Amino acid sequence: MKKDKGKVQEGKKSLSETIKEKTAPFFEKVGALSKLHRIIVCIVALSVMGGGYYYFFLMPRMEKITSLEKEHNDLDQKLASYRKKAALLEEYRKKKKDKEDQFYAALAALPDAKEIPSLLTAVSKSGSDSGLEFLLFKPEPELNKDFYAEIPVSINVRGGYHQIAQFFDRVSELSRIVNIRDIVINYAQSGGLLTASCKAVTYRFIEKTEREQVETEKGNKKKRKK
Repeated sequence: MKKDKGKVQEGKKSLSETIKEKTAPFFEKVGALSKLHRIIVCIVALSVMGGGYYYFFLMPRMEKITSLEKEHNDLDQKLASYRKKAALLEEYRKKKKDKEDQFYAALAALPDAKEIPSLLTAVSKSGSDSGLEFLLFKPEPELNKDFYAEIPVSINVRGGYHQIAQFFDRVSELSRIVNIRDIVINYAQSGGLLTASCKAVTYRFIEKTEREQVETEKGNKKKRKK
């Protein structure tokens, strides 16, 4: 074992001596140079060392930092975009809710089928309470409009201007929706009164099952015609 240890030490010693032997001529040459040349050699050596440090150690890390900064900026932009979309989503949700509230409020104002007769009676009573004379009060056939149906009533009344205006005002204050349209006002033949013809239109919501039944009946009618 001692012999082996000695051999290793001899090997190490011979290696250091070899390095000294190889570098000695270089240092001798440098020592023989003038002061200016030695300074130049030092500058060149430092430049080579600095360049190697920059190229092999500093530059890869700078590239990594630049890549991470770009990735960070991209993530910031995406985050800002997602935040903007999230804000818009909340705004759209609020608008959707407002529209739904308006829809259900309007739906609540639509009479159902059972209420139609009493609603028409209320329209007629509004005219009588206003002091008008009814010349015509004729419910017309329903008109289906997708999820709702129009129920028009042809009306012809006679009375004074203020009585007619009061009638229209009372109809507008009914709890259910009733629109007055196609108004035509003329002077009566006698008494200095006016005659007014119009259509009072109310609406009712059509349930899905009823809509499907109507569509089925339409399809059956088309088949029979063929």
